[in-house]
Amino acid sequence: MRKQMRKTGQIWKAGLPCLLSLCLFLGGCGFNEDSRMSNLYSFEERPITLDLADDGSGYAQLFAKNLCVIEDEGAFAAGDVTSEAGALFDTTGNQVLYSKNSYERLYPASITKVMTALLAVKYGNLSDMVTVTEDAVITESGATLCGIKPGDTLSMEQLLYGLMLPSGNDAGAAIAVHMSGSIPAFANLMNEEAKRLGATGTHFVNPHGLSDEEHYTTAYDLYLIFNEALKYPEFRQVTGTVTYAADYVDKDGNPVSQTWKGSNQFMTGNRETPEGLTVFSGKTGTTQAAGYCLIMATKDPQDREYISVVLKADSRPGLYDNMTNIIRKIVD
Repeated sequence: MRKQMRKTGQIWKAGLPCLLSLCLFLGGCGFNEDSRMSNLYSFEERPITLDLADDGSGYAQLFAKNLCVIEDEGAFAAGDVTSEAGALFDTTGNQVLYSKNSYERLYPASITKVMTALLAVKYGNLSDMVTVTEDAVITESGATLCGIKPGDTLSMEQLLYGLMLPSGNDAGAAIAVHMSGSIPAFANLMNEEAKRLGATGTHFVNPHGLSDEEHYTTAYDLYLIFNEALKYPEFRQVTGTVTYAADYVDKDGNPVSQTWKGSNQFMTGNRETPEGLTVFSGKTGTTQAAGYCLIMATKDPQDREYISVVLKADSRPGLYDNMTNIIRKIVD
């Protein structure tokens, strides 16, 4: 896997000079031949660690193609968003509709699992059969689990459901060890992918999001990661599911059946979605250090898609109040 990732990076580097020679200009968040440099991704405001060279203008001309770029966060009033950070991106029209502290480094809690799922669908094989190791034994107080045990055998696809619906930290560990051999090695892959996506304010040390001082990200980086993950139908399928029945075998070959349920209250029906909007994907996350967090994807009546983020709300009701206030900006 590491070899594959290095090869990907080499291909990227090899093709970059040719891409830069095109001298493309971006308008707002999308491509527009008449745009000006003031609409591009600023190196000064957000130093980039990708292998992209500043052409002297202070902007990365190609990085922002087909992405939403926050030009002036000060243009958005905090208003009714009380969480530490929040954002709303129109991914169909490539526009930023709201941003508050989108570049502030915060703990992501279980939203981390979006990156774990992305690596699984992008570089893994969902038909692989995985035998769970002792690495999946997580005893930290408050850690969410899907209930798998060492010796259990189930598919990578089943592990994805266990990762994203009940937010199983044990499933995250099982995926990491299967793909990379160890959790630290998988964390390296996570950081390589974050760098490739331009998530310059992110650093991961585990596949599940249990708190660590060196494990952090930003609302904007989470948008970049989630936006990439939504390109994969498998990710949309898993994260768009509310209930999943998993049937697998334990270490003695005995059948095991579990039902895993998602926790996004907009999708479970426990929280009313603003009229005209449909939430079709998302991931919650909660720890004492991170507070209450949520990233999700929403469609409007015209099937335009949006990504919204809330980080560090002070309570679960507050989380959904903040997210409601953010996505309501789509239809207001």
